[in-house]
Amino acid sequence: MALTASTSSGAGTDLLGSPVRRTIVDTLANLPTSLDPATGAVIPHPGMRAQDLANRLGLHVTTVRFHLDQLVAAGLLRSHFQRRKEAGRPRKLYAIEQGSFGTVTSDQSYRMLSELLVQTLGFRDGEAPRTPEEAGLRWGRRHVEDGHAGLVGQRTARSPGQWLGKIGQMVDLLREWGYSPEVSTTNDGRTARVALHDCPFMPLAKDNTAVVCGIHRGLMRGVMEALGEESTEVGLTPFVAPSLCIAALTTTTSFEQPASLNHPPRQGDHS
Repeated sequence: MALTASTSSGAGTDLLGSPVRRTIVDTLANLPTSLDPATGAVIPHPGMRAQDLANRLGLHVTTVRFHLDQLVAAGLLRSHFQRRKEAGRPRKLYAIEQGSFGTVTSDQSYRMLSELLVQTLGFRDGEAPRTPEEAGLRWGRRHVEDGHAGLVGQRTARSPGQWLGKIGQMVDLLREWGYSPEVSTTNDGRTARVALHDCPFMPLAKDNTAVVCGIHRGLMRGVMEALGEESTEVGLTPFVAPSLCIAALTTTTSFEQPASLNHPPRQGDHS
């Protein structure tokens, strides 16, 4: 399902300037889904009560209701009543509204973030909301495939040098997308440490680290998968300095012996 803006002038997205509201949206976007046993269709989670959200976030329920009412009015969330199996009043639940985000921003970094948030919070033909990491992975893969098709279809790296070459290609792409990365290697060349200076999502990252770190892990995994490195593990340590995060990318693919990389055995050689 294509997403459309449900408020004017980006007002709905402006509400996410509040860390409390971002946390509420992130919590509801990542609720587990289930499958219809008859059709196999994905059934979205029905949502959460204001009291349950308050308990999870450690806030007073009145505070949470205030933020929920604003998010519902802006079209980012929806509320509905669910009948109880036992006697009692129906429960009021809150869930992500389909088609809730529109275009927001003025520069490349925030356009990128807006698109990733849309993918994280949106539904598409019965799909459940994606986690931030899933959204980042799909965004990274797609933008390599669409904008740098010549990099797609490469063989998996078979040596530390070939692996570092793939890391270099990823770094070039990150620079295009507004990052300032620096690279060093450890673990006999199997692990690349990527220092991410001045994250383009820094204002959001400081208030909702889990969302932005998830996007970054997925983004780098998606790029490496598009470059032929499906077996890449990505870890991220946020804020080792005020404007510095460190990513660690490790390949789990076995490297070949140097003699077998470029030259066939010569006549008279013995195995």
